[in-house]
Amino acid sequence: MAKHKNKTSMQTIAEAEAVAKATQRPGQTKEQTKLIAKGIQKGIEEYKKRQKSKARELDKKLRKAKSPSPKNSQVEDVSESAAIDSTGRRSLLPWTLLVISWLFFASYWVWFQS
Repeated sequence: MAKHKNKTSMQTIAEAEAVAKATQRPGQTKEQTKLIAKGIQKGIEEYKKRQKSKARELDKKLRKAKSPSPKNSQVEDVSESAAIDSTGRRSLLPWTLLVISWLFFASYWVWFQS
């Protein structure tokens, strides 16, 4: 069985060394700078792993959304028709309240104008 070794890209190593050198303090030894560079390198690797994981999860969700199973499509059709019925009933209430409020406003205005 072959073990999977994480090989760090040269770009990641170079980025880590550049950041470590940029933040280097006066009197800091080369060994300390190398240790800091290794820590930064591990942080970059961890960040890349997380981003790959998030990308995979997003890809899985997108695939599920694009290819619904036949059972899900039947359920969606039923829920869409129910939403249309309930939306039609709900949309009547705001219009009714609007008309009633305007009638009260008009009667108030007529009452105090006379």
